[in-house]
Amino acid sequence: MDWFINAESTPHKLALMAIAIVLFVVVMGAILFAVDRPKKLPGWVVTVGFLGPAVLGLGFGLVYPGIRTIWGSLFNRNGAEFVGLDNYVAAFTEEQFQVVLRNTLAWVILVPIVATLVGLVYAVLVDRTRYEYLAKTLVFLPMSISMVGAGIIWKFVYEYKPDQPGVNQTGALNQLLVWIGLEPQQFLLGAPANTFFLIVVMIWIQAGFSMTVLSAAIKAIPDDIVEAARLDGLHGLGMFRYITIPSIRPALIVVITTIAMGTLKVFDIVRTMTGGNFDTSVVANEFYNQSFVIRNQGLGAALAVILFILVVPLVIYNVRQLRMTEEIR
Repeated sequence: MDWFINAESTPHKLALMAIAIVLFVVVMGAILFAVDRPKKLPGWVVTVGFLGPAVLGLGFGLVYPGIRTIWGSLFNRNGAEFVGLDNYVAAFTEEQFQVVLRNTLAWVILVPIVATLVGLVYAVLVDRTRYEYLAKTLVFLPMSISMVGAGIIWKFVYEYKPDQPGVNQTGALNQLLVWIGLEPQQFLLGAPANTFFLIVVMIWIQAGFSMTVLSAAIKAIPDDIVEAARLDGLHGLGMFRYITIPSIRPALIVVITTIAMGTLKVFDIVRTMTGGNFDTSVVANEFYNQSFVIRNQGLGAALAVILFILVVPLVIYNVRQLRMTEEIR
């Protein structure tokens, strides 16, 4: 049994992965074969056959770890002593964690709003233009890049070299500053401005998602509504304010809440560009640090629970809005 639990070497881990895949295929094949047999089976048997594996997977892979994490957050760093809510008190009262919460709040407020606004304005401006597809492709391209890749790209953009004779700037932004006669800046070192420079990367990525969804929503506005509004004298900003925005409101809500959920869990960009140093850490990054670097399991679990609590209201609100939209349709 110990061989199946404690895997140390890479070949051992690969062997366990292969065994798990084979077991999954065998079990699912047996279940599907059983429920698809040409004989009369009770309805509950078929239901259990199809939903049972999914329910077991969710329970074992989501519910059980969630309960263990909540329980672990009530213990000290090595899980040996019950400390109650002390980890949560530390997460909300100690100065270093207050900076983390402040940064996370800035991310969650700015990224969804700015990314949605940029995507909406862009979608409206390029709608039905000659080079619409090319323009949309250029904005959507960052969505195809991983967060780590985007972080590396923008780290080069922000790269700083001392302003000395014979030293050329390799960072695109600092080279631009030098060209216009300004001093190069260390964009990722000075707090709190460095957090906003990291936020720019997330906006750059999510603007493409926002533009794609909102552009589809704009194209779905019935032509008769648009024509009626034009006959009533609406043009430009009036059309945008009184026709476009109300018509795509459900899509706007979905975009904002979806981006907000992704932003709450942001980790890759911060980890790649600053490692959470220089007062740029967020909850997800601090959870990683406490759990796997500092080895404070209790505090790391508490931060994970806090992150989960922050995400849940957004998920519930998003689901309710989707249901309302379906009911209207």
